[in-house]
Amino acid sequence: MTDTQTNRFPALSLAVAMVIAGTVGAFVTEAGVDAITTVFWRCVFATLFLGTWCLVRGYLPDPRLSRARVLRAAICGVCMVLSWIFFFAGFARTSIAVMTIIYHIQPFFVVLIGVAFLKERVSADQIIWMVLAFVGVVLASGLVASNTVITASWAIGILMALGGALLYAIVTVLAKGLGEQRPEVTVLCQTVVGMVMLAPLASFSENIAVASWGWLIGIGVLHTGIAYVMMFSAYPRLSTPVIGVLTFIYPVVAILIDWAIYDHPIGLPQAIGMVMIASATLSVRLGWRFPGRAASISPAE
Repeated sequence: MTDTQTNRFPALSLAVAMVIAGTVGAFVTEAGVDAITTVFWRCVFATLFLGTWCLVRGYLPDPRLSRARVLRAAICGVCMVLSWIFFFAGFARTSIAVMTIIYHIQPFFVVLIGVAFLKERVSADQIIWMVLAFVGVVLASGLVASNTVITASWAIGILMALGGALLYAIVTVLAKGLGEQRPEVTVLCQTVVGMVMLAPLASFSENIAVASWGWLIGIGVLHTGIAYVMMFSAYPRLSTPVIGVLTFIYPVVAILIDWAIYDHPIGLPQAIGMVMIASATLSVRLGWRFPGRAASISPAE
């Protein structure tokens, strides 16, 4: 999809990007490579794609890329890479669907970080939605599902999902200080940091199958390159409600893939939990009031 098409059909561009993003769990699973090595190659192939994209589009060299911004982008890169590692490592311990839906509670961590460190105020409605979302996490994790065997590995996977979401929230908060810098350049800085950071830790002695290279290239080029470019091109041209709704294409696709390909059906308690998380997240993004509270305000209206 070209820039012209993205400008004309931003909603379609974002929807396609979310569909692509929703398949990342399948790509990681099919690659069959450990999480650290997978993220390393993700950074390598994403750096090649985004570096070429930014040069061709004239985004580099970027005169706004000061030392302070590079440092902030680098810190974002460290957190983002660790978030990816947690996210990918959790797939084998839980499931693609569970990891993806719990990972999407990161907007609530953004709120909590703002309250704890930036002295931002939180409304009563936001608190209610957060409580609802975290109850949803308990249900989505399978803790109350009779058909789910809770093991230490499963519990670690849930903690990885929460840790990944927290790290992604930190990236979101730090990225606000990057100003008007091109998002593609920001992601490029992050992938370069990830490549350097993980080079000593990645497994180069492992014999990676030829087919696995295709999946790894896809994770770097398709999920981190093309999807990110499509998302960042569409965001400025869409309203917050549209973005909020379309974002949930990602977990829906992941859940469908997990069920259809890997035979991981979702039990009723988990489904209820996922709906609670999705509803609460969308409500916070759109600034909705909790239904009972909305009815009790301004009775004269």
